[in-house]
Amino acid sequence: MPLSNHHIRTTVDAYLARHPHEREQLGVFLDALDRAGDDIASRSTFTGHVTCGAIVLDPLGRVLHVLHLASGKVLAPGGHTEPTDESLAGTALRELHEETGIPPQAVTPWPGYETVPFDIDIHDIDANEGKGEPGHQHFDLRFLFRLHTTNEVEVMLQEEEVGGIEWRPVGRAASPSLREKLLKLPLQVGPLTANASALIYNDRGEYLLHLRDYLPGQIWEPGMWSLLGGGREPQDATLEHTVRRELAEEAGLAVAGLTPFGTEEATDDVGRTVPIAVYAGRWNGDPRDLHLTEGVMLAWFTPSDLHRLRIADTTRDLVLRHAASRPAGTASRSGVASHEERRPSAPHGTVLNVIGVHLYLERPDGTVLLGLRHPDSAFAPSTWHVLAGHCEQENAVACLIREAREEASLHIERQDVELVHVVHHIDKPGDRPRMGLFFRVRTWSGEPELREPDKCTQWRFWDPAALPDDLVAYTRVAIEKIQNGELYSETGWSA
Repeated sequence: MPLSNHHIRTTVDAYLARHPHEREQLGVFLDALDRAGDDIASRSTFTGHVTCGAIVLDPLGRVLHVLHLASGKVLAPGGHTEPTDESLAGTALRELHEETGIPPQAVTPWPGYETVPFDIDIHDIDANEGKGEPGHQHFDLRFLFRLHTTNEVEVMLQEEEVGGIEWRPVGRAASPSLREKLLKLPLQVGPLTANASALIYNDRGEYLLHLRDYLPGQIWEPGMWSLLGGGREPQDATLEHTVRRELAEEAGLAVAGLTPFGTEEATDDVGRTVPIAVYAGRWNGDPRDLHLTEGVMLAWFTPSDLHRLRIADTTRDLVLRHAASRPAGTASRSGVASHEERRPSAPHGTVLNVIGVHLYLERPDGTVLLGLRHPDSAFAPSTWHVLAGHCEQENAVACLIREAREEASLHIERQDVELVHVVHHIDKPGDRPRMGLFFRVRTWSGEPELREPDKCTQWRFWDPAALPDDLVAYTRVAIEKIQNGELYSETGWSA
């Protein structure tokens, strides 16, 4: 799927925080972001679209250029995003490899620019009658990398697009804005940033922290609360790949919407300063359901809890800075107890059930709204399902109203909601039981929009008599029961 508007907007905002004087000259880009939404990453958006470039410096301080045959210009490697790209920096690395044969593992992000573009340039593209493309603009995000080796790097040109390469002194870089920034760049840089961490937060304003094993001399920050993450490995094309791999390996956790947040300066056990790229992402799950392979435990904490934890100052400051950056009303309140402390223990023998709310949205013609879940979804990938979500610290109707707004821009009033079905279901023996509440809405405002494309790839109204084959099983049962006026059903339980 295309890179999301949120990912691009967050990256541009991080760039403007460093270069606020460029806001005016990037105004056309910012306006296009507001207008085009997620289409800003598509090469068929001819009001202007995003491209990504790789600025590569070798150990001699020379910058890589390629001759683009289509334009006849000498430029940095780069090009359009693809639906399979997971990040903007990843796009730049893919284009570098495709155009020159230089693999992503041969370069590393320049320290301090792990998550932020080095330069953003806007330039005009002439019309191409042969391809049926009108004149348009490229919003080019350029990421800075350095080559690992002083040896001659092996090059394999993409012959249909690239006519040759050239390593130029930075003073002869083809782009004026790039040249100006490169001339100010100290060529003697600090240690490689080869570490990445995940700043995971939820809608209650809490942050997920990892208690490390107390093994002095064997692990870093023993017995301290920290962020999940780790070091880059040879197979990681980018530091975003590093943090995603570490989340999967350490906790079996996949977070769809990771975005660059900044760089944490940490000190290792021998006193060296180590820069760590930090990616932020939202997750509303229960850490007790995760499979932890390293450390002691995972738990949610509010920013007001941090003062009583054994935690590095840099990690504490990072969490507080992120909490302060969130919109009013989403950050946690001072003095609220942690999630673990305010959760009462269940009576002996009790099995806690997950409560899910489901929107049964039926138009006057009788058709029902379904969404196609993303192929990477942990639950029911590439399968149709009603709009749904898990109850958090809120009542079920409030959850329904929130999920409808967040996922599809639908606005619902409490007085228009009625409960029409309850399904008590379980996926397979041993799984946690779930109680699904289906609510009908008598009236609403708005048309379904894709607000969370990392979860749902399309909305569509279906005839209940001709539902799709690839529909979540308990959802099919619930719709049939609702059509028959039945209030309760059970699925997945053994007889």
